[in-house]
Amino acid sequence: MKNLKKLLLICFITLISSCNNNSDFMIKVYETSREGNKLTEKIDFEIGDNVSTIKINTDKKYQKITGFGGAFTESSAYLLNQMSDEKRKEIIEAYFSENGSNYSLTRTHMNSCDFSLSNYSYSPVEGDKNLEYFSVKEDMDDIIPMIKDAQKVSKNGFKIFASPWTAAPWMKDNNDWRGGKLLPKYYDTWALFFSKYVDAYKDQGIDIWGFTVENEPHGNNSSWESMHYSPEEMTNFVKNFLGPQLEKDGKGDLVILGYDQNRADLKNWVDSMFQNEESSKYFDGTAVHWYDSTYEYYPDELQYAHNKAPNKYLIQTEACIDSEVPQWEDDDWYFRKEATDWGYDWREDEKKYLHPKYAPFNRYSRDIIGSLNNWVDGWVDWNMVLDTQGGPNWVNNWCVAPIIVDPNKDEIYYTPLYYVMTHFSKYIRPGAEIIDVENNDDNLMVTAALNPDNSIAVVLFNEGNDNKSFNLKLNNFSEKISISPQAIQTIIINQ
Repeated sequence: MKNLKKLLLICFITLISSCNNNSDFMIKVYETSREGNKLTEKIDFEIGDNVSTIKINTDKKYQKITGFGGAFTESSAYLLNQMSDEKRKEIIEAYFSENGSNYSLTRTHMNSCDFSLSNYSYSPVEGDKNLEYFSVKEDMDDIIPMIKDAQKVSKNGFKIFASPWTAAPWMKDNNDWRGGKLLPKYYDTWALFFSKYVDAYKDQGIDIWGFTVENEPHGNNSSWESMHYSPEEMTNFVKNFLGPQLEKDGKGDLVILGYDQNRADLKNWVDSMFQNEESSKYFDGTAVHWYDSTYEYYPDELQYAHNKAPNKYLIQTEACIDSEVPQWEDDDWYFRKEATDWGYDWREDEKKYLHPKYAPFNRYSRDIIGSLNNWVDGWVDWNMVLDTQGGPNWVNNWCVAPIIVDPNKDEIYYTPLYYVMTHFSKYIRPGAEIIDVENNDDNLMVTAALNPDNSIAVVLFNEGNDNKSFNLKLNNFSEKISISPQAIQTIIINQ
């Protein structure tokens, strides 16, 4: 009897201890799924017979997160101006408030881009080497007011980096908006251009965090604004012109990101940028895009870039569903493998296998998790807002944005892509550290981050057609959870 009482006491203490261990943690689960959840908080879970294990290890940390967000383009800003004040405010709050996506890292374009209404430059006067006529007046009606409205809504603020698509034609060897290269005699002028831009935006109450040197230096087959660099030419420009100019002007703390195009060619660029201490002095990191494939996120190339410059930024600076007119209020389309992209029609035959039809929801979810698990510290979408045609765009280069609007009807459509972005931007905050995850289900993608407030965000993507169950473990904490078919899920663990 005495031994039985002792055994019961031990069992009771073990039970209480177990309960106390679990009670040290509070979790919330949010899900977006094909079946209709939209950042819906889940309380009840259907636990199946096959339960995998996801183990979080906070002791093993990787990169520190810079942020998540989208781009202030002239097209997006122009569309906001066509909406009622009420709807405009709703969209800004949806992206920048704590109750919305809470974007923390954003991009904008210097001079015009394809998602502008027309071609323009801040340096329109030919031969103006000292940029005495430099002006950002083209941005005063649309882009700058949109940024200011976002600043008012954002509680914690957000970083902005700017990217040029091209210098003014008079600075280039082909005297055209499309293609061509910057003439060497204007390298000094073009470096000064970056510095003048920072000052002009500062005068409007907007601080620029940094730059990419050139959007897509390989070009775009001269389809819209572009300017070409080789890796060596970009390294030379940054090392001998842009970096020294910003340093001389007291702007040496501005971030300079090199490359800014697709990941498949990443190795050649980081080899040039980070060849030695002299070449890498002014480069603060590397920028990449996702357009080389609709499904491949290039982990080897991302790992290589990180290893080449382990203490530098590695930021995904542009992504979108391109070559598509958005589907209006058809959520299911975003889960179906019907979309295509530029490579489906235009890629070389031997590389078309990289561009099968795909589901937009899957592409975003898969790429962001894959990027975070391979040292990427920031992930920035392209246009925040487009219309039902996928524009406006002066070259009819239609694309999809997370939020689509119909200005004629003053209506807003939050596509499933908006919710995918929010699963990351709202819950993984700047300064968070990616932490180690052990996952024994190869068909379930998982990443996790330890936030500055000590909360943990775990993001899962289930691309399959079946409900999946898993046992989430952290130290002595254990909880069985399930994720719906074709769904993304964020689990917040508060310690």
